[in-house]
Amino acid sequence: MRKRTLLLAATLTTGLLTTLPATLASAAPSGLAGDFNGDGYRDVVVSASTAKVSGRTGAGYIAVVYGTKSGLDTAKRQIISQATTGIPGTPESGDYFGDRVTTGDLDGDGYSDVVVGVHSDQIGSTDSSGALTVLWGGADGIKSGTDISAPLPEYRNELGWSLAAGDFDGDGHTDLAAGNNSTPDLNIFRGPISRTGKASSLVGIDTIEQTTIYADKLVAGDVNGDGKADLLVMGQEEINGGDAYRTRSVLYTGDATSTVKVGKKLAGGYDGVIADVNKDGYGDIVTGNFMEKSTTEPNGGLGGAVTVTYGASGGLSTRTPVRITQDTAGVPGTGEKNDSFGWSLSAGDVNGDGYPDIAVGAADEALGSAKRAGTVTILRGSASGLTGTGAKSFSQDTAGVPGSAESYDNFGWAVLLADANGDGRSELVASAPAENTGDGAAWLLKSTTSGITATGSKSFNGTTLGGPAADASFGDVLTG
Repeated sequence: MRKRTLLLAATLTTGLLTTLPATLASAAPSGLAGDFNGDGYRDVVVSASTAKVSGRTGAGYIAVVYGTKSGLDTAKRQIISQATTGIPGTPESGDYFGDRVTTGDLDGDGYSDVVVGVHSDQIGSTDSSGALTVLWGGADGIKSGTDISAPLPEYRNELGWSLAAGDFDGDGHTDLAAGNNSTPDLNIFRGPISRTGKASSLVGIDTIEQTTIYADKLVAGDVNGDGKADLLVMGQEEINGGDAYRTRSVLYTGDATSTVKVGKKLAGGYDGVIADVNKDGYGDIVTGNFMEKSTTEPNGGLGGAVTVTYGASGGLSTRTPVRITQDTAGVPGTGEKNDSFGWSLSAGDVNGDGYPDIAVGAADEALGSAKRAGTVTILRGSASGLTGTGAKSFSQDTAGVPGSAESYDNFGWAVLLADANGDGRSELVASAPAENTGDGAAWLLKSTTSGITATGSKSFNGTTLGGPAADASFGDVLTG
């Protein structure tokens, strides 16, 4: 499966805000990851990748919702597309601006930036496609953007298909990893990256030749505790002589001379995070495989599974990876066909105990007669690792959560744990891009010392933020 296709209509008829608001902040940059205006609070990016912009179906946009001392403030936001003044490119049908997004401080000014992989963007009349658009953070929020222009790989086919940012060579500058469907299929743009679009250098890696796995999904984090970001490459590989495929992952460890060096294969999946869930100083790799168990998906499980591969000084621990499903003790629900448990993942400390927890989306979970309504489960980190003990699940049928579960909403399609109010606890943002027949919506659930709570939760959508709403797939991607 090359891409998790969102089967939604894309026939927006509304316009799009094309100007950015006045000053959003005035403080010196905080240096906090995910803080685009430098005010010390983490911000959130919500994609609406199938929205109609300037009359172009499927052109897409992103919304930036800013954090405050009271949490995410939907009145403090920006709507950004290729029609926005200062942003490169032109809205075109099928660009899906925002369906690939990552964040990081690429120019080293203390403000986090947003990188959009516009992988479907055709380059003039050439056979090349794909642009890497950096939306620059600053004290006034995001006011300009630049396409990375040099150096570029010789061959580009959907450059920006996958993205991750991190300091892979340990030189103190954030680098950008970007996948495409050409050779090499993984490109590392070494930082700093200037606001004119110049990277310091480019390293090309052929992951297919090295590992038989293509760079379909990229995840950055420090697994071996050496201070350099490692890169998890997730994709598929042939088995049985090419008669079938299975999901696999490989860890590339950070390296000062070559930026990354090939490591060891491990459990595959379609989404992943790196977080130190047992707080031993090494990042742990959590992968989600929503597929059913079969000869073509031997890593899967009934209704989907989450696998934890623990980190160590050598990269991967000798500890046996732990597999968690809805049949694991303590996890609410039951593993059932087509639940898609593990469809989406995010890491954050939801109760302030110092252990990162994991949000797991099961976007196709049925609730009563509502097919593919969707749920989100919070798995707890602990000294012994990720556990089902104390897990909690939420849906639109949970008391206090706005709305009601309906067939094909796909609640939990994307999840994000982010501390937007600076209290040391991560709140949960969950989306359902198929809500209201493809308009999409997102929900914010607050956190307490007991973890995520539905009390006081709220929902918002494209209309709430002043952007196009109809068939926008609002919430297709969440990041920050």
